[in-house]
Amino acid sequence: MRSERDEKFGIYVHIPFCAARCDYCDFATWTDRAHLVDDYVDACIADLTRRDTAGLPDATSVFFGGGTPSLLAADQLARILDAVPRTADAEVTVECNPDSVDLAKLRTYRRAGVNRLSFGVQSMVPRILAALGRTHDPANVARAIAAARDAGFTRLNVDLIYGTPGETVEEWRASLEGAVALGVPHVSAYALTVEPATPLGRRVAAGAAAPDDDTQADAYLLADELLGAAGLEWYEVSNWATRGEECRHNLLYWDEGEYVGIGCAAHGHTAGRRWWNVRTPERYIEAIRAGTSAEGGAERLDPAPRAEEACALALRTRSGAVIAPAAAAVVDDLAGSGFVRRVGDRVVLTPRGRLLASDVTARLLVAGAVGTR
Repeated sequence: MRSERDEKFGIYVHIPFCAARCDYCDFATWTDRAHLVDDYVDACIADLTRRDTAGLPDATSVFFGGGTPSLLAADQLARILDAVPRTADAEVTVECNPDSVDLAKLRTYRRAGVNRLSFGVQSMVPRILAALGRTHDPANVARAIAAARDAGFTRLNVDLIYGTPGETVEEWRASLEGAVALGVPHVSAYALTVEPATPLGRRVAAGAAAPDDDTQADAYLLADELLGAAGLEWYEVSNWATRGEECRHNLLYWDEGEYVGIGCAAHGHTAGRRWWNVRTPERYIEAIRAGTSAEGGAERLDPAPRAEEACALALRTRSGAVIAPAAAAVVDDLAGSGFVRRVGDRVVLTPRGRLLASDVTARLLVAGAVGTR
């Protein structure tokens, strides 16, 4: 695919298995496919082996997502990782449920080359965890983080979700302070969204309370304040980290870098194409066994929309985006209203601007921010 093997290149591996499905989840995950795990692992390895034979670049970052990657036996995940061609200093992240890891499993990960863990915590308040359909409790989070450190991991992230209907400011503050108390160098915080085909979506459609925009805005600003005070700087709308602990794999996405998706429903971006694999594990296994492509679809962006997308992604980050002179008047207006600030030749969202990132970005693009209009 490329001759420069020292450039940034990512590999995402989708593990679609879960012990229980969270009420808000609309991802390609299943709770009744455990009988497919062995065949699925073999298919991922076969897919990687064929791609490597065809000239897969060495990955500078690898990310196991899902689903619940930590549901796999440790040696199964290690076998998949062993099939990934990667640089000596590659970042290798595994998403984990606090309920499905122990010290032995984490030590196996470490020996296999995993060097970063991301824990799906979502809340440190039992009532909110129950409302989200999560199965762990806060004590399990502390236990899992302690086990990770005992296994030699220092690069740790916790995911949080804010805006659950009925969540109070005090409860959200407790989750943030609980995450800070864990001493992890990276925290991701996402606003709860309602997807129609989920239990949460069905409850809302039947009349239950939906997340409130104003409440979520207040929760975001509180997260930015508390995490910043703890030394975790925002570097992307939903992510905070101490300097040097930013997730290199996610930065690859926001920089529009190239990556390959392995597994069902996994997405890739190579040679100017975006593509995605078939959605179900059965179809993925069948395609790989048959020696055929597992792609379910693809698209190629023209230069103008690609430039606009690059600008939109850059605006989500701490580095911001270079804005064409045609949009100077709109930049002035947005800066005067407190939504953006100029940093050298770039425009960066303020905390207020991050709350309305989509609207701010749309205004800039309509004004010719990338010179395509």
